[in-house]
Amino acid sequence: MTDMARTGHEPDVSVIIGAYEAMPYLIRCLESVEAQTIGAGRLEIVAIDDGSTDGTGEYLEEFAARTAVPMRVVRQPNSGGPSGPRNAGLKLARGRYVFFLDADDYFGEEALERMVAMGDRAGTDVVLGKVVGVNRGAPKSMWKETAEHADLYASNIKYTLSAQKLFRCDLLVRLGMSFDETLKTGEDALFTMEAYLRGNGVSVVADYTCYYLVGRDDGKHVTKSGSYVLRFDSARALMKLIAAHVPPGPRRDDLMVRPFAITLLPQFGHSLLRQSEAVRRRKMELAAPLMETYWTPRLARRFKVQERLRLICVAKGRLDLLLGILQFLKEEKVPKAVRNGVRGRLYLAYPYFGERSGLPDSAYELTVTERIGGRNVTVPARQSTATFVRRLARKARRSARSALHSPRRAHRR
Repeated sequence: MTDMARTGHEPDVSVIIGAYEAMPYLIRCLESVEAQTIGAGRLEIVAIDDGSTDGTGEYLEEFAARTAVPMRVVRQPNSGGPSGPRNAGLKLARGRYVFFLDADDYFGEEALERMVAMGDRAGTDVVLGKVVGVNRGAPKSMWKETAEHADLYASNIKYTLSAQKLFRCDLLVRLGMSFDETLKTGEDALFTMEAYLRGNGVSVVADYTCYYLVGRDDGKHVTKSGSYVLRFDSARALMKLIAAHVPPGPRRDDLMVRPFAITLLPQFGHSLLRQSEAVRRRKMELAAPLMETYWTPRLARRFKVQERLRLICVAKGRLDLLLGILQFLKEEKVPKAVRNGVRGRLYLAYPYFGERSGLPDSAYELTVTERIGGRNVTVPARQSTATFVRRLARKARRSARSALHSPRRAHRR
């Protein structure tokens, strides 16, 4: 990305496409850029062929020769991941904004026009456009409403940290941001979270499908590759970034939900039952310092009971208990709901509940709405100590009045 004075002749958006073995998906990808209603004069394409052998590089050059959109093509040896091509594209980008478009995916026709208008109107540094999946899943919870200024802590935008967003170039230049090429997975989450945390706000365009996330028929999508060690590297980097910019407390916990739920928790799912003892132990070792450093009681309450139990087992180093809980889940057993105590707390009796296992009863408490046995189970309304005492007092007074005014039974003779 060039750090040059703005002359008024730069494009509004530099669309950066890192491409590796992208045929035939690349055809529709490029056509979707060319069809943008924002117009060819407000765009440029910066395409990086990352050592493809399937004709990707040749097609990029052919397209560049005939499109009305200004386009530069760079062909380089394979870098081993998406960060290298994206960084190469950033160095060449001249737009007020950049958008990272994966070569497998494609735009809705009005995507860039709508996102640029939103960024200009709101003055924000990151704009999210609604994403839908094509032959694959896509995040949904953050597209409920369009927002000029989304709350990072209260909203669900933290659950979409892919790079497919509109970023203001001035932010990236000012912070010297680039993708971490040492990470082989989760590098986009690190980049996007930093922009969320350090930028001038985030906008959401939710009333129009801006981006189509395509599932490849050949199964070569990059997010499906990589060993479990790389996942722990990704979680560690994201947790460290959040901790560096958000002090301990509720706001940090709000953001930490994301790496714990999306990156760490899946490492301790059903697949653990099939893995070797060595892999199980290694995963526990990798997770232990993350649990010790970033796991808090408040954060724990943000999880469903079975999720919290699994993570608490990891935190306590209790692989034996974790495997028991996973077996229970695998067999699709339904935990019994148990009310315990006078304050209305509700517990789900997963394995070891009420036993001297080292897992406290609080680990089993229902703290978020869950679907159990085909029905939604909601968190009971909590009573404060003062309210609880007042209700006990009223109950005692009613009982006393009832006893005082009730007719006496006649004595039997």
